[in-house]
Amino acid sequence: MGGVAVGGGAPVSVQSMCTTDTRDAKATAAQLNALKAAGCDIARVAVLDMTAAKAIKEIKSRADIPLVADIHFDYRLALECVKSGADKIRINPGNIGGADKVRAVADACGERGVPIRIGVNGGSLEKELLEKYGHPTAEALCESAMGHIQLLEDCGFHDIALSIKSSDVVLTVEAYEMISSMTDYPLHLGVTEAGTEYTGIIKSSAGIGSLLLGGIGDTIRVSLTADPVREVAAGIELLKALGLRKGARLTSCPTCGRCRVSNMIDIAAQVAKRLEGVGKDIHVAVMGCAVNGPGEAREADVGFACGDGVALLFKRGEILKKVPIGEAVDALFEEIERL
Repeated sequence: MGGVAVGGGAPVSVQSMCTTDTRDAKATAAQLNALKAAGCDIARVAVLDMTAAKAIKEIKSRADIPLVADIHFDYRLALECVKSGADKIRINPGNIGGADKVRAVADACGERGVPIRIGVNGGSLEKELLEKYGHPTAEALCESAMGHIQLLEDCGFHDIALSIKSSDVVLTVEAYEMISSMTDYPLHLGVTEAGTEYTGIIKSSAGIGSLLLGGIGDTIRVSLTADPVREVAAGIELLKALGLRKGARLTSCPTCGRCRVSNMIDIAAQVAKRLEGVGKDIHVAVMGCAVNGPGEAREADVGFACGDGVALLFKRGEILKKVPIGEAVDALFEEIERL
């Protein structure tokens, strides 16, 4: 979609969703460009009415990022978004009308090579499934997903991605594990409505991370009640932690009574902030004492370990020099520039 492959062994991509009113094309495009600058691969916008659907064309002219149109209930919005240049449509085929309306959307997407993401959510399960299972369960989510897939397959449409989310981490993992054994369509991972930035990152990392480690998942969104740019940053860091994306990675000591510098937390924060602008695939270590510090620093591409008033600067296993603590961060980034 829009030049980004999802599934089939492609790298795991990072997604986010705009918080702007899609009818305001200028503001939406500005946020999309900010997301792209942060490293976002795919972005989604909510399409609430025909004005928003028609705005897709202008948004696409102002922002160069693969764009997903998120649509519920009205199949005509999907048709307009496809016409306006959306790169992907996110729908639940079961809630946009009868079989003829589903076919109209599938045909329009098929003609233009626009994929469809089926989005199943524990908070919006079909009434009959809630009556059957009593409450959202992994089985209920999977039955909903397979039913939606069947609606599209009956139209001869197979360019499908699938999400099957809940705000419950354990339920989300169970559902994705179950659906991955039932279909080989690409899976969009996420813990929906995960919460504010702090809580949401923890819940998303637990759910998305465990699935990716198990070989499940093709694209991810870390859903946060926060600036969507923060979702992108969290998603990228998660992929780097799992070895699924290259980039600058920081190891820093949590500090304890052995720490030989009083402002280790501030030092690590300075390094982390400055690393945001480093595009190199490097491992950086910032350590606070002589127990694990030298060993961790030696294993990194570059780093330092703190002592009494000084820091030992390392580069790929070799001690370069001692520098005063106050000069350690600048000295570190001088070496990073040379890498």
